[in-house]
Amino acid sequence: MQKRHQNKKQYFEEQAETTKKFVIPYISELIKIDAETNVLEIGCAEAGNLKPFLDLGCKATGIDISCGRIEKAKTFFKTHKNRANLELICKDIYTVDSLGKKYDLIIMRDVIEHIPDQKKFMGFVKKFLKPTGKFFLAFPPWQNPFGGHQQICQNKLLSKVPYFHLLPFSVYRFILKLSGENEARIKELLFVKETGISIERFERILKQENYTIDKRTFYFINPNYETKFGLKPRKQIKLITSVPWVRNFFTTVMYYVISGK
Repeated sequence: MQKRHQNKKQYFEEQAETTKKFVIPYISELIKIDAETNVLEIGCAEAGNLKPFLDLGCKATGIDISCGRIEKAKTFFKTHKNRANLELICKDIYTVDSLGKKYDLIIMRDVIEHIPDQKKFMGFVKKFLKPTGKFFLAFPPWQNPFGGHQQICQNKLLSKVPYFHLLPFSVYRFILKLSGENEARIKELLFVKETGISIERFERILKQENYTIDKRTFYFINPNYETKFGLKPRKQIKLITSVPWVRNFFTTVMYYVISGK
C-alpha cells in the first residue's frame, strides 16, 4: 500500500482515472462540463483530478500548499495539449484573497478530512464559487475502517488493520511507535486523527455556512477502489444510511455536490 503513495505518477494516473470514470459523470447530472467550464481544485497535489477536465478543454486551476507536489504536477502536464488552460499555484488557500475569477465548479477529493477547522474553511472558500456554481467533495467518514489513513503505514501488517485509528490518542501513538513508524508518519497520522470528520458534523457545517446539498451518495465500496484494486463501486444500503453515526463505520466514502446560498 505504501508503495502506491510513494509512486506519484501512479497516484496521478489513479486520480485521473477515477475522476474521469466516476466523478465527472456524477457532477454532470447537475452541471454541464465543457470547454466553457472553469474548474478549481483545492488541495490538488499532483493535480491528477484535473487531467480529465483539461482533456475536455476546461479551464482549470489547481492550488496546493506543497510546492514539491505542484512542481511534480507541472512535469506531468508539460506536454498536455491543453496545458495553456491550466494554472498551478503553490499557496496556502487562506493567503489567497482572489484568483482573478470565480469558478463554475470547485472540487476536493480526500482533502477536507485533512483541514483543521472545517467550518472556517467552508465559509472561506465560498467566495471562489460563482452564484450558480457547484462544489464537489468526496471524503472518507472518520469512523470507517480506514478513516485514519493507516494504509500509509510503513508496517505492512498495521497498514491492513481496520478501525485501530479509533483508539485513544496515547494508545494509538504507542502502537504506531511500537510498530516502527517514524516520527514524521506518526505526526501525520495523529494530525489526521485530529481533523477527521463524520458525515453528521460535515452536514452541520454545511447548514451553518448556508450551503445546500444538491446530491449525496454513501458508498460501501469507494469508486476509487475499482482503479486501485479492481473492486466494483457499490452504494451503501438504505438501512445503513438511514442510521446516523452508525453509517460512518460502514461507508468508505461520501460523494457530495453542494451549492452556496
